Amino acid sequence: MELRPIGVVRSSLRERADAPNQPHAGAPEAVLAIDDAYADALNRIEPGDELIVLTWLHLADLEVLQCHPQDDERKPLTGVFRTRSSDRPNPIGVHRVTVTAREGATALRVNALEAIDGTPILDLKVAL
Repeated sequence: MELRPIGVVRSSLRERADAPNQPHAGAPEAVLAIDDAYADALNRIEPGDELIVLTWLHLADLEVLQCHPQDDERKPLTGVFRTRSSDRPNPIGVHRVTVTAREGATALRVNALEAIDGTPILDLKVAL
């Protein structure tokens, strides 16, 4: 299997510890910087569109199989497939965002996104 990033997230979040667990927990707006080769794939994406952004959580620990949900040690250890932890065997991030602006041919400004700066973007899909 081969995955090729289509771009990267540009965000004010620089460190993993700064990223909230959920977008509604204070995530800043961000820019989806898409590689020029995929400019045509952005055709008809407009402000107001809701997208699902699939990312590769590149700083994740791929060996983690259990965690305390929300990093709260009062909660029992839980299998990562039952959590939103970024530490997991295949750290694919799933983010629902709203496009707030188009910036040039290959950049989309989006509302709250909890991914850190430099996170590879794997794909974009329209949210249904």
